[in-house]
Amino acid sequence: MKNTYIARQAILNEKSETIGYELLFRDSPDNKFPEIEHDIASSKLIIQNHIHGDIQTISMGKLSFINFTENCLIHKFPLMFDKDSIVIELVGQEKPTKKLLKIIKFYHEKGYMIALTEYDLAPHWDLLFPYIDIIKVDIEKINTKRLIPAVARMKPFNIAIAAEKVETRNQQQTLAEVGFDYFQGYFYHEPEIIEGQALAPIKTQMLNLLSETFNYPLNFETVSEIISHDVNLTVGLLKMVNNVATGTRIEITSLKQAAAYLGEDKLRQFVSILALSNLTSETTDEVCKQALITGKMMLALSDNKAFKSVNDFAFITGLLSAIEVMLSIPMAEIMKTMPLAEPIETALVKHDGLLGQLLDLTTSFILGHEQLKTDESLTNSLNQYSLDKELVQAEFLKASQWCKALDIEPMN
Repeated sequence: MKNTYIARQAILNEKSETIGYELLFRDSPDNKFPEIEHDIASSKLIIQNHIHGDIQTISMGKLSFINFTENCLIHKFPLMFDKDSIVIELVGQEKPTKKLLKIIKFYHEKGYMIALTEYDLAPHWDLLFPYIDIIKVDIEKINTKRLIPAVARMKPFNIAIAAEKVETRNQQQTLAEVGFDYFQGYFYHEPEIIEGQALAPIKTQMLNLLSETFNYPLNFETVSEIISHDVNLTVGLLKMVNNVATGTRIEITSLKQAAAYLGEDKLRQFVSILALSNLTSETTDEVCKQALITGKMMLALSDNKAFKSVNDFAFITGLLSAIEVMLSIPMAEIMKTMPLAEPIETALVKHDGLLGQLLDLTTSFILGHEQLKTDESLTNSLNQYSLDKELVQAEFLKASQWCKALDIEPMN
């Protein structure tokens, strides 16, 4: 079986908390779960050994929304997954049939959550309502005002409504007022710029801490001084270090000890992660996680010959890629407070230069975009820099595991 490449799109609730990810299967034009033919026993083995682990890793403990065709449902592929870890998204149906109704009832009775996608308001879907948990509406195709009669028919069944292709925060707020429960799209990447906003002292402190990580060699005394102002910062840093970095049974209890065990470069990473996590609120938690994964992936991919010259800047560029959203301050204003190297600033502001290219292709890969900001295709860009798709997918999985292990809690 050929390798399956999986990207993801976050699904958020009204509070901008991530409730799960729709998984996008790149080897299928309509992103559905791969149709695995031949012997069913072999198919199940492939799912258990190959796809199952990737899905768990990429979803990082959240629900995985997976597109299944009727054929996949008949072959009982969803039963390979824990009922509490996935949402079955029904795709490829123009109208419900008796066979489909029977299959949906089967999974409903097994305790699986089921989402109806491509909902077109047609009354014939109503017979599935008793067994459906979520209905997904493409707001580019369906006028939300036309949804009101259907919402009334859904109400007795406590069906949640998810909006797809939400591009702005204004859209999200309007849709929430109409009665939508969940939102999928790139609205949470859009910075809400608040003119004249002053940074809270803790955030100013964190920007100072981030700035310190650009200094070579790292000034441990200055870093210790900033961190020592808040006991939670010290605890947070040591928790992260002990969670993922040591590979030793010795518990690390001080910054000095961390430096001795980790070396300066790794400690520099953890200090910058600590600063970033303390700039994160519940409403920006998803962009923070994506920034962490982007930074880790960029660092790994910059080991490739084509990007070797930007290796020193790769991690911090990925980490800072969401800072405008997190602070609700224009990137140009943030740049004034941080002594960034020119390639980092160019990459963040213009997505330009070699570092900008690496940032662009990394974020596009994570989000499942085939088109880069430069209008070049992702496939062409990977080929141009001799990046193997399997390698990039493997680094995505590693970065997702690493991010989950950090166990970062957003600030209130």
